[in-house]
Amino acid sequence: MIATLRATTPDGAAVGARVASPASVDPAATTLVFVHGVGSTAAIWDPQLEAFGGEYRCLAVELRGNGACTPDPEPSLVTRSGFAQDVLTVLDRARVDRFTLVGCSLGGVVAFELWERADRRFEATVILGSFARYPDGQRYADAIAAAVREAGSMRVFAERRAVQLGLPPNRYAATIEQMACKSVSCYLAATQATWTGDYRSMLASIAAPVLVAYGRHDKVAPRALSEEIAAGIPSAVLAEIPDAGHVANADNPAAFNAILRDFLKRPDVLR
Repeated sequence: MIATLRATTPDGAAVGARVASPASVDPAATTLVFVHGVGSTAAIWDPQLEAFGGEYRCLAVELRGNGACTPDPEPSLVTRSGFAQDVLTVLDRARVDRFTLVGCSLGGVVAFELWERADRRFEATVILGSFARYPDGQRYADAIAAAVREAGSMRVFAERRAVQLGLPPNRYAATIEQMACKSVSCYLAATQATWTGDYRSMLASIAAPVLVAYGRHDKVAPRALSEEIAAGIPSAVLAEIPDAGHVANADNPAAFNAILRDFLKRPDVLR
């Protein structure tokens, strides 16, 4: 059963998490923290909460301004630093010190932000369909912003954007609903935050075990961007998710879950 957690960050943003865990939680056991992408809500991780919630404490974070936690913050507060604070606020609210973070797309960017702020709290990291620097990121963000404004509403934009993501047919409806629930102003701010960071110089400082994964058919963050991350992190291993696009954990949950489970069982990851 998936429960919900709500919290308020020090700067006043409403955040939360979808939570699944064993009936009896060992305080020393691994906690998995899942962080969604710019177009998703924490519900994108439900297949993972259902698969791992019986063994691990699982928290799928609802980032500020993503439509699932209201009220919306001021768009000026929707930043990469703010997203990192969201995760820390949820962890503190849940009384979690150390964790393994699993981040997709923007979630990978948040992982890099957190490493710079709270590296001692990481046990391991899984970065899925993400990037240390997105090629022509500002131009890409500007193009998305222009498409949102041209569409006139988040729902119309979501319907158009979903076609570009290489989704399996059964994923269209949920993808559109998760994107359409966001406000235009917060989505534009989140878009700017997602695509314009540059973390290449800090990759070598990441000392925790790292799995870098990508969907075979991901046209948004293709294999080369995952290879760049993996090449820069001394401990990283690279994995491909077959029959999956940009949000591979939802496109092919069985394959992603199998790869994640194998990673978690590594001696240097398992506690």
